[in-house]
Amino acid sequence: MFSPFATKVVQSRGRSKEEEPCPLRTDFQRDRDRIIHSKPFRRLKHKTQVFIAPTGDHYVTRLTHTLEVAQVARTIARALNLNEDLTEAIALGHDIGHTPFGHIGEEEIAKLYPKGFRHAEQSLRIVELLEKNGAGLNLTWEVRHGIASHSKSRGDFFGKTVPEGLSLEGQACRIADAIAYLNHDLVDAFRSGVICPDDLPSGILDVLGQRHSVRVATMVNDIVQNSWSATGADSSYESHPQLVMGPSVREAVNNLRQFMFDNVYEPEGQGKLGTTAKEIILLLHKYYVDNPHEITTPDIGDGRSVIDQVASMTDLYALRQVESINPGLANRFREALN
Repeated sequence: MFSPFATKVVQSRGRSKEEEPCPLRTDFQRDRDRIIHSKPFRRLKHKTQVFIAPTGDHYVTRLTHTLEVAQVARTIARALNLNEDLTEAIALGHDIGHTPFGHIGEEEIAKLYPKGFRHAEQSLRIVELLEKNGAGLNLTWEVRHGIASHSKSRGDFFGKTVPEGLSLEGQACRIADAIAYLNHDLVDAFRSGVICPDDLPSGILDVLGQRHSVRVATMVNDIVQNSWSATGADSSYESHPQLVMGPSVREAVNNLRQFMFDNVYEPEGQGKLGTTAKEIILLLHKYYVDNPHEITTPDIGDGRSVIDQVASMTDLYALRQVESINPGLANRFREALN
């Protein structure tokens, strides 16, 4: 049974263009399926999560990250009697606007476009305007709002930064995103030798756990326990609840997040590989400015076609393009990988 605070599909604000209902699936299920079958979703398998174009088989990609977010978000939604279909659709679509080379690519593209670039907004742009040759996926309002609202600024993202009106399902995805990337990025950082467990500030692993699965379980269980009012089981709870963590786990998560920014995310962009990736973004941008006839993404007439083209690329496709434009830069990138 759904929580009284869950988002019911019958109460959806609907789609921009009305459609005949499906005899088998709800609108949120259809949205999930449209995202899974879309080209930008497939491209996630060759887009960087943190470690650029990793040569190891077990490093996280943007696609495996997305699947982990969906799994964690569904677990939270099911435990709190929320709408699991809506939660899954938001989770699967939240990162389809990511650039090649992860946040390094995003930051570089943001410098090239006067209005700035944020991957959450690009994800929304894809599902509304770019996919299907400019027709968009015509998703429901609730899925689009959740996709656009998943990003988190640095600092305590459980504070006053939760976007106004974000559904509990959207909040579940927003939190699951952080749970997924903090834990799998930490494992990848250990695997790569960038950091070791002894480098973490004292107390983080004591609170969250010494193993990956334990840390994920600690965070998820803590959210469910401290957000139980979202189930509606307590009839005395009248106001609309939010998903939260308890004080000790929340502090440990925020400390871990700051540690990852300082010791993994930011240093990754400052090394030889990150610097070369930035050069590739700059080169591709200039090339498509000079050769607009080679742009393959839809031009909807708002002057962003070059940005859309570069942002849509996978790491592998970007490198292939650079090989034909500047083989020397492509070689330097490969050398930096080794």
